[in-house]
Amino acid sequence: MANVRVRFCPSPTGNPHVGLVRTALFNWAFARHNEGTLVFRIEDTDAARDSEESYDQLLDSMRWLGFDWDEGPEIGGPHAPYRQSQRMDLYADVAAKLLDAGHAYHCYCSTEELDTRRDAARAAGKPSGYDGHCRDLSAEQKAAYEAEGRKPIVRFRMPDEAITFEDLVRGEITYLPENVPDYGIVRANGAPLYTLVNPVDDALMEITHVLRGEDLLSSTPRQIALYKALTELGIAKETPAFGHLPYVMGEGNKKLSKRDPESSLNLYRERGFLPEGLLNYLSLLGWSLAADRDIFSIEEMVAAFDVTDVNPNPARFDLKKCEAINADHIRMLDVKDFTERCAPWLRAPFAPWAPEDFDEAKWQAIAPHAQSRMKVLSEITDNVDFLFLPEPAVDEASWTKAMKEGSDALLRTAREKLEAADWSSAESLKEAVLAAGEEHGLKLGKAQAPVRVAVTGRTVGLPLFESLEILGKETTLARVDAALERLAA
Repeated sequence: MANVRVRFCPSPTGNPHVGLVRTALFNWAFARHNEGTLVFRIEDTDAARDSEESYDQLLDSMRWLGFDWDEGPEIGGPHAPYRQSQRMDLYADVAAKLLDAGHAYHCYCSTEELDTRRDAARAAGKPSGYDGHCRDLSAEQKAAYEAEGRKPIVRFRMPDEAITFEDLVRGEITYLPENVPDYGIVRANGAPLYTLVNPVDDALMEITHVLRGEDLLSSTPRQIALYKALTELGIAKETPAFGHLPYVMGEGNKKLSKRDPESSLNLYRERGFLPEGLLNYLSLLGWSLAADRDIFSIEEMVAAFDVTDVNPNPARFDLKKCEAINADHIRMLDVKDFTERCAPWLRAPFAPWAPEDFDEAKWQAIAPHAQSRMKVLSEITDNVDFLFLPEPAVDEASWTKAMKEGSDALLRTAREKLEAADWSSAESLKEAVLAAGEEHGLKLGKAQAPVRVAVTGRTVGLPLFESLEILGKETTLARVDAALERLAA
């Protein structure tokens, strides 16, 4: 596919949303698969909601996810600037040309008048969109309205014919003219609306494919009509192909919104999801590499991605599956890479131990055992804290569960055998606890539970005997002694 140009154009409002990330992913993969251009554009014309903090977060999130862009903020390009707030003169010029050519007109209707006529249309069982009241006003009527002090908006004049287009995801779609009335493109104060600025930017930036959410599908016939007018005026070269991506659904099969806790990209970063794990899962929300394969790299996705393979049906966000896929990607990391990515959770403010108590050699030794058991990187803190805290952080529920009647006798026997064991071998430590269990009529699973809680503070965690070997004989025996003292008390 030659000269593919796609765009990702978020608004800098609040934290990035996983649905937004899925849209960015599909656009980025489509551009890279077709050796095309990804334009990163910021739609920041809503001064009441947009913020520089959100703008900075957007750029930071794109970098964290590994998305590079060919034109846009910090890079520039032939169609700069790439922030809509810096392009207002362009929109005013296009609006004036549309008015002069008769593709748009001034509408003087007040909000109250519009509401009254819409209510009447609904009561009569008719479409309740704009009724064209100001479409063909005479010069005298316009003058009368202006004499009243009315400030008009600018409306685009929709054609009186059906609009049909081939959606890349959904196939052929037709909209009848009665369902797509004339619409506003400039507010009464002169501020351009999304309905104007988005298509104008796409036209001026020569976008060839628009891949966006299903929620924008109803605006497509309006934009196609506007593109036709822009082409007549020499502003657009062609109408882009449209593909509308399926909704991402949350709990209760409702569309995932910014208000849903699981929708925030920051949540996944803070929990320690890998970008490649999160993107792998998000790609499955409407697309798949193969029917029997859920785990793949971003490079494999790019090599195979075709937007026409996207399923138009809504996709449900499943946090457990997202975690499971992320766990697979954690296990796929090189151990050195894994240890480096865990670094933020091994220091303040996440780590509960003093910086001077962190032991790099112990961390390097335990890392391979931790890597195979984690769903997200933030779990590393609780998994290894027993190595670096002066005393284990005892979970009281775990203590109650493990320290049953007879646990003190078992711990004394286990201590004796551990003291005599070979501490250069995890297998020797296992045999010591196994032998202690046998003396008390317990299998290994039951015998090791009190030892684990005494040493690590929890009933579940990393492989026990490898953990004891890394912790060391002196510290392990001291913790068993402390547990015996507590039991005696």
